[in-house]
Amino acid sequence: MNFSDFFEVPPATLAGYGAFDVSLISDLPLFIDPFLLFNSSKPEYQALHESILKYLTFLRDKSSEGPLSDGLLRAWFCFKEVKENWFGFTILGNGGRGLGMEFARSLNGSLTTLFADTDMPIAESHHMEKVSLIQDGVGRDSISDFTTNLIKEFLLEYSQTFALTHVPAKKRKNFTIRRVSFNYDTESWIDRSYTLPAKDGKFVLLTPEDMLTGDETWINRQDLLNHFSTVPRAITDAALREQVSNYFNRQLRSRPRPSRPPTQKEKKAAAGATIAQFPELLDFYIALKEMAGDQAANVSYRRVEETEEVFVEQLRTLIGKLGSLDNFYQQPVTSYDEALSRVLAFKQYVENQDGYKLVNKRGQPFSNEKDVQLYFGLAFTGTAFDVNREPDNGRGPVDFAVSRGAYDKALIEFKLGSNSQLSRNLRNQVAVYEAANRTPKSVKVIVNYTANDERRVQRILRELGLSDDPSIVLIDARSDNKPSGSRA
Repeated sequence: MNFSDFFEVPPATLAGYGAFDVSLISDLPLFIDPFLLFNSSKPEYQALHESILKYLTFLRDKSSEGPLSDGLLRAWFCFKEVKENWFGFTILGNGGRGLGMEFARSLNGSLTTLFADTDMPIAESHHMEKVSLIQDGVGRDSISDFTTNLIKEFLLEYSQTFALTHVPAKKRKNFTIRRVSFNYDTESWIDRSYTLPAKDGKFVLLTPEDMLTGDETWINRQDLLNHFSTVPRAITDAALREQVSNYFNRQLRSRPRPSRPPTQKEKKAAAGATIAQFPELLDFYIALKEMAGDQAANVSYRRVEETEEVFVEQLRTLIGKLGSLDNFYQQPVTSYDEALSRVLAFKQYVENQDGYKLVNKRGQPFSNEKDVQLYFGLAFTGTAFDVNREPDNGRGPVDFAVSRGAYDKALIEFKLGSNSQLSRNLRNQVAVYEAANRTPKSVKVIVNYTANDERRVQRILRELGLSDDPSIVLIDARSDNKPSGSRA
């Protein structure tokens, strides 16, 4: 399931090298944070950050010369996702969209403004994350993808060094990798060859843990909007500070019903409008994040450690215990039987053994449905059925599609009992998914973490006449109603 398992490497050896033990079944929600390169005490990481800025400077200078053709935008600004590192948002797999023309045009249009040279810089350094601060469309996945592509040479050498020393010769292979490093003389990308860990004819990349973060990068738009009030206070120019405060307050006064206190959403909207009017605020925000940079490594370490604990260590425990359940890894007759039997076995483990501990992060419930989906999907191994995330067909992506052949397909949808749209989803969404995927069969899984969730879900099912529907499976993941001596 993980790198250490497949490549016959002791996890301690991988940890000693500093690399994260990636899943080879599904992307894990981790991302490379370029701020961790900038703020690192390692000279090689600082050099990587400088190389990123050098390439951004090249792009900025080219952008300032005039409009670029689509061909040059594709050559210089577009990048495929480096899916071989197994990080990102994909559940059951490692495919991603990469950085296409929309990202290219956005970056091309903003570079000359965002990365303009100044005689009196406010922040210590430029940061590529600045692109994500000005608009909502560029998030942690885009920043991580861009960073990964620009440090790909380092990651390839890092992985090759480990493979030649620790990976059995039968499980490594020579690959020619496209777009490894940039030649500033020819203004083009160079391909190179490496000996790398190989699985199913494809290479696998290792990434140092101390480059990674979960959740958001240290510099990000949501953090800027949430803590916008701290930014104007950092402005030393009194006139500018007053102009910013005045504009922000005018935005709040212009909202509907200005007599009532502003909501958090309205404050964020006012902050976004103010930032668009005064883009120099971004530099003050970045300077504040630089000053608090020592916290970045600690925060990222905790996030990575949590991901490793939940999606690597706890998952190994889960799969081992599910394997001990009767019939969990035997194959039912139809895809619907397979989907329902896996869900019911998962329910049995969570409710009647110690499984509830594993679907909580350090005693706290999973915060969103994606975590539950990923966790269940990773445990759904060893099956003769095809299990995957269906592509978005315009009606939204299905959580899981279980199939065998063209005419035998069932869907699995996960919801949290706390989901505010649960009633509407049960009434309409699943039927839409079934029609779009040409199957009348689906299993709906609702995970409850509190007694209030349970009561609410039971009420919704009664109102919809679905209380006795066998395709709706409720999982009690509460930790406050389990006996202290749960069976192991």
